[in-house]
Amino acid sequence: MIPPAETLPKDSSAPKKGVRQTEQRKAVFEALMAKADHPNAVDVFMRVKSRMPSISLATVYNCLETLTNAGLVRTVNHDREPSRYCANLTEHAHLFCTNCNSITDLPLQNPMLPEQVWNLPPGITIARQEVAFQGLCAQCSTPDPASGSAPSAPLS
Repeated sequence: MIPPAETLPKDSSAPKKGVRQTEQRKAVFEALMAKADHPNAVDVFMRVKSRMPSISLATVYNCLETLTNAGLVRTVNHDREPSRYCANLTEHAHLFCTNCNSITDLPLQNPMLPEQVWNLPPGITIARQEVAFQGLCAQCSTPDPASGSAPSAPLS
């Protein structure tokens, strides 16, 4: 369920404003919450269309934009691929698998302020941090029983 409109703290990771809950927005939000696989808009459309046949791809894009602007969903961009969406609003990094193109959330072990992690030049203010890694996801790192060895990550 989309959280109700209310006054929220000025934390950059918190939702910025309330969103009127429509059936389409609710369906899009629930599709994102159901599976943490960072789908693109077409993936979300296909998931929602099965239970709401009248929804259009344009409506899904509009819902995703509204949910993103409200701070309920994050847009995840990698290289020149289509935007993907993440409903996990806790501070975390992303691992982009160079083999299967999946995105894995990497939770922080010890959450710290950016100033405690990065050597920031004077005068810099961080509103939100996005950390990304490239490598192999757990599934792609698992040794292949046929060859007996783990695949190697392509170098970029």
